[in-house]
Amino acid sequence: MNQLAAKGGERTLNRTIRVLVVEDSVFMRRALARRIEEDKRFKVIDTANDGRSGVDKAMRLRPDVVTMDVEMPGMNGIEALKQIVSRSKIPVVMVSGVTEEGARVTLEALRLGAIDFIPKSQGAEHIHQKLMAAVEAGKSVAAPVRPMPVRVPTAKAPAASVAPPVRKARPMTRSISASALLIGSSTGGPPALQKVISALPKNLPVPVLIAQHMPPGFTKALARQLDEASQVSVVEASDGEPLVAGTVYIAPGGQHLRVSKDRKLAVCKDAGESLYKPSVDVLVDSAREVFGRNLIAVMLTGMGHDGSEAFQRLHEVGGYTIAQDQRSCVVWGMPRAVEEANAASEVTPLDDIAQALRGLLRV
Repeated sequence: MNQLAAKGGERTLNRTIRVLVVEDSVFMRRALARRIEEDKRFKVIDTANDGRSGVDKAMRLRPDVVTMDVEMPGMNGIEALKQIVSRSKIPVVMVSGVTEEGARVTLEALRLGAIDFIPKSQGAEHIHQKLMAAVEAGKSVAAPVRPMPVRVPTAKAPAASVAPPVRKARPMTRSISASALLIGSSTGGPPALQKVISALPKNLPVPVLIAQHMPPGFTKALARQLDEASQVSVVEASDGEPLVAGTVYIAPGGQHLRVSKDRKLAVCKDAGESLYKPSVDVLVDSAREVFGRNLIAVMLTGMGHDGSEAFQRLHEVGGYTIAQDQRSCVVWGMPRAVEEANAASEVTPLDDIAQALRGLLRV
């Protein structure tokens, strides 16, 4: 049995992590393998030059994690991903080009069960973090990632048509006089965000601000995907934009999102505030300085501890904070850090978070 040790809000393996690299380009295959093995915790046990070979080797070698290119001849990365997810619990991390089409396909892969993705231009340290998070997800007690249902884009329907089915009674003893809803997420975040945002009603009385850990080039595609699946309007945040109730704003990849004192959005580059860009801590602290306790903040799945300190400060002044529960997380890192800081007003399964928000906001 794998030996696990607690460290920094996640469990990490104390043995060498076995990686299978699937990539059709000889140059990229060698470059990626070289970058992975810069960290002695990782060993590339084999490579494959197309999806079919990748599936065969994954089933035979049973690596701890697979890196999967998207575009390959024959069986492409999406089809190979479907095969691996349907036949095993081996975590798959997609390797993506930073283009509009690459972003769209990458988000589709996350919906289908990939744990995370790595841009092809990413440095070795970031690759190691992503692979470690994927291994953590694969060994987690959480239920395996399930493909999210596809919704055909239609005109925004009336709010009454999107009330989610009640899974169980929730004793709701209070409503919140909130000025905004804040959401933080990382590994496993896009499918979790779709689950929550798609269940919010069109008449939502507050704006929603999201800090999802993502590199530049992907958050616009994420906003478009969520917008097509939701009754609320979802956009990538723009600097100076006024906050509008019923609109969801996603922090642009690689930049921080803040609320300015005149209650507009402020998008800017990192100035040494956080290792994470966009940062949940930066977003929540800025909103608290403007709105005080009149905030609801939700921490979804993710590796690390970004947001835990800001959630604690918000909780201490009377803001309402929700942490996703361990069982429904892909990686129980960021929500765990919130729980361990005693900064969660409630701990809730992913399937029930939207219902909890509707109850708190009385919509």
